[in-house]
Amino acid sequence: MITVIGSLKGGSGKSTVTFNLAVWLALSGQRVLAIDLDPQATLTDVAYVRSEEGYKPKIRVIGRREWAAGINYDDYDEVLVDVGTADMESLKKALLSADKIVVPVPPSQADVWATQRFLHIVGPDIEAVKAHGRQQTLAFVNRADTNKSIRETHETEAALRMLPGIDVVLPHRLRTRTGFRRSLSEGMTVFEMSPRSQAAQEFNSLAGALYPELV
Repeated sequence: MITVIGSLKGGSGKSTVTFNLAVWLALSGQRVLAIDLDPQATLTDVAYVRSEEGYKPKIRVIGRREWAAGINYDDYDEVLVDVGTADMESLKKALLSADKIVVPVPPSQADVWATQRFLHIVGPDIEAVKAHGRQQTLAFVNRADTNKSIRETHETEAALRMLPGIDVVLPHRLRTRTGFRRSLSEGMTVFEMSPRSQAAQEFNSLAGALYPELV
């Protein structure tokens, strides 16, 4: 299965989600390939840190040049693609091969608007794939406030449910926690660093919702 983690804005947490998902899938027994199509190359950097530290399992991450040369997807059970709109050609090519599109959305009106524009930009490509009976677009609130009484998170989730182009709005939120920031800098996932932490519980819940067949 090919899953694209995409967003219009930088800072939405795409690379953090992709990295944690890649390790989670590998630990679930899947053969995983991660493709870094973001010019910032954060996913490539964190995979390098993980390899240098000797953490297992290692995650194979390739960049745009190797991806463009051609990949045999049959060699992998799960392929994760981290991509934004900085490279529209790569984004559209990735979408046409995707089985699933996951959109992380921080809780703000600006991010809802950005998600709406993202869906408008990629809409024709998504619909072209859906016309053949496959692909699903999912969104969830990322970097939600840890104070549950703040309404912005709830309002963002409600607004996402009204956007055309989103098939499912997952109720599994990832909140703004130190563990997610440390995850990238240390080359470890939140569930490896602190398996009983709230960050680990939130991520495991999200991953299970995205890949219920592996739970």
